[in-house]
Amino acid sequence: MSEIPVDLRFAESHEWARLDHDGGVKVGISDHAQEALGDVVFVELPEIGKVFAAGEAAGVVESVKAASDIYSPVSGTVIAVNEELANSPELVNSAPYDSWFFKLEPSDTSELNNLLDPVGYKAAIGE
Repeated sequence: MSEIPVDLRFAESHEWARLDHDGGVKVGISDHAQEALGDVVFVELPEIGKVFAAGEAAGVVESVKAASDIYSPVSGTVIAVNEELANSPELVNSAPYDSWFFKLEPSDTSELNNLLDPVGYKAAIGE
């Protein structure tokens, strides 16, 4: 298990959120989630401009074992997607905390306070 970066917040559904210096929120999946999924073979990214509520399905990650929805941990509008993942989905396995799926312009950054900090997330996954 890799070290969890201290600047991340986590949804109980294993997505991470990182508030960037420009006010945007990047979203990815945790190391714990990618380990459970196994080798990632496909990523379905949301459309730029799409608006999501917190907890709404925003994309899909497929592995050799299963397909899982990716949920938006906060509400907002998609302002960027990580096209690199579309071509190299295995990056989710090799660098889960650098491999963001999409970036949101959050509706309300205070929603980040509803997410787990790294200590809370580690407790939630039994580490």
